[in-house]
Amino acid sequence: MSTTLSQAKIAFVGAGSMSEAIIRGLIQTKVANPQNVYVMNRSDQDRLAFLRSEYGLQATSDPAVKETFLREADVVVLCMKPKDVVTAFADLQPLLNEGQLLVSVIAGLSIAKIEALLESNMPIARTMPNTSSTIGLGATGMSFSTKVNDTFKQLATQMFEAVGIVSIVEEEKLEILTGVSGSGPAYVYYFMEAMIKAGIEGGLTEEDSRQLTLQTVLGAAHMVQHTQEDPAELRRKVTSPNGATQASIEMLDRYQFTEAVAKAVFRSAERAKEMGEQIAAPSPVSKLS
Repeated sequence: MSTTLSQAKIAFVGAGSMSEAIIRGLIQTKVANPQNVYVMNRSDQDRLAFLRSEYGLQATSDPAVKETFLREADVVVLCMKPKDVVTAFADLQPLLNEGQLLVSVIAGLSIAKIEALLESNMPIARTMPNTSSTIGLGATGMSFSTKVNDTFKQLATQMFEAVGIVSIVEEEKLEILTGVSGSGPAYVYYFMEAMIKAGIEGGLTEEDSRQLTLQTVLGAAHMVQHTQEDPAELRRKVTSPNGATQASIEMLDRYQFTEAVAKAVFRSAERAKEMGEQIAAPSPVSKLS
């Protein structure tokens, strides 16, 4: 097989937003060759046409062409929704081989369950990227099955480094990682929504409130990155005794801000695990469908 991503044939099963985020990163950073990137879905022709015109890749929902793409691929990326897993895996199972790397982007689906559903010991990289991958600022957690060799580890890591940072963790840590970085952008957006709303309620224009909130969040993230200081220390530095910031932090504490965020992280992790467990093993009947 090809030992570099620029030569590797990469097949994406599923053409949703996460597929596009990864593809955009791979192609914009020139890590992958668009002609070696295949995307497939069940039926949405408009979506495939858009991806073809936008990125110059190959895309199809034709069963015969999909079969060719899958058999020839060096890397197969699973990006379907959890509810579609059992049906899709039944279709995929006869087409995959143990010389390929399988990359899963399906929340909560364990390596053991993938192996059981596919009845295969092929090398598997289980990943948890987030949507910031679409602008090259993603955070991806990654775990490998025992069958993944160093070449495949390098390919999988390079693939997601094209869209941000990669943390390689033990598989049992992927759920809590989902709670922190997988769902994390949504917490920040929700926080920003609340700040913008409060600014408007206090008399700012919507545009001013939005721009001030955006720059504040951006600046705070850059401060942590630039100074490498602990966020708690940076917070202390901007919190004068008995000042406006201290009063606001005390109000957040009163509403158990820290506990709420922690509960959100743990609930996300718990829900990711639940979703994986809800994906049932295929029955003999479903394999014939």
